[in-house]
Amino acid sequence: MNGTIRVGNLFGIPFYIHPSWFLVLGLVTWSYSSGLAAQFPQLSGGLALLLGLITALSLFASVVAHELGHSFVAIRQGIDVKSITLFIFGGLASLEKESETPAEAFWVAIAGPLVSLLLSGIFTATGVATAASGPLAAILSVLAAVNLALALFNLIPGLPLDGGNILKALVWKITGNPYKGVTFASRVGQIFGWVAVASGLLPLLFFGSFANFWNLLIGFFLLQNAGNAAQYARVQEQLTGLTAADAVTANSPIVSANLSLREFADEQIMSGQDWRKFLVTDNEGQLVGAIAVNDLRTIPTTLWSETQVKQVMRPITQSTTVKSDRPLLEVVQLLEQQNLSALPVIRDNGVLVGILEKAAVIQLLQKKYQPSPA
Repeated sequence: MNGTIRVGNLFGIPFYIHPSWFLVLGLVTWSYSSGLAAQFPQLSGGLALLLGLITALSLFASVVAHELGHSFVAIRQGIDVKSITLFIFGGLASLEKESETPAEAFWVAIAGPLVSLLLSGIFTATGVATAASGPLAAILSVLAAVNLALALFNLIPGLPLDGGNILKALVWKITGNPYKGVTFASRVGQIFGWVAVASGLLPLLFFGSFANFWNLLIGFFLLQNAGNAAQYARVQEQLTGLTAADAVTANSPIVSANLSLREFADEQIMSGQDWRKFLVTDNEGQLVGAIAVNDLRTIPTTLWSETQVKQVMRPITQSTTVKSDRPLLEVVQLLEQQNLSALPVIRDNGVLVGILEKAAVIQLLQKKYQPSPA
């Protein structure tokens, strides 16, 4: 997963760490250990470093708890959580799909900030109830403050932050269109991104100060991800209402199982077609297998005339096909998830419609939304 390291499972959810996280862990540990050593001179260097590490790990555990909040609500809605990943800007829970209603999307989005607010309250109450003092009080104070900041930052109403997803759900509820919600929240996210970039860049340009350099990084993060979300939403909206049958390639590579290899070679290959793999159908037009040009090499040319395609083809299971009435958006997601370039499309009775390719989906979108000449 883009260079991330899998470290195990959390409540059955795959848990990953991006290598950048270790750098941040080291910086946070050093920062807090230095602060504790300065604030409490009686601490030895080793103890201050240990307390700094515990504080840093507690902070990242808070980030994980934040993502688990999203994950548990999604699971209650029947949405699979593919992974939780820690990276330089915090954490990310990767969900299998979107919520089905704006209300459900709202609760998934707000669950993370609510967990962070709850943790902030717990750390604050613990400090007050135990009358903690010294390093322990300082650590509890930091954990409470950071969790509060984590909740408030994520409530900024722009994608990809939780507040952006809350805004998306609200616009979805008002307009009845989830893609309008994504587009609007993405635009707001881009505005906040530009503000963050400006707040980090202007002090650097005019005063040579790196004090807000982190804002610059966050700004670029918001701009990139908000833009990607808007673009993906546009594609999703364009695919709405289309089915797999709409994107089937014209003149798909289909051959009869009863053809001899000689006929197959003469009619399909020698005709100058560029296809390297063909779908095979029986007399009823049902998909029964596939044959590749390279498969011909397994049979001596002297036997091509007496060998039929069905004797060389490879069977195709139902799991590697899609129904013709399946929403095209789901098919595109399936292609991405399984890293496929094409899938056979069949009707309910198993009759082959043709082949669906990624390239054909792109062409369909371009044709559908190409401006009509005046």
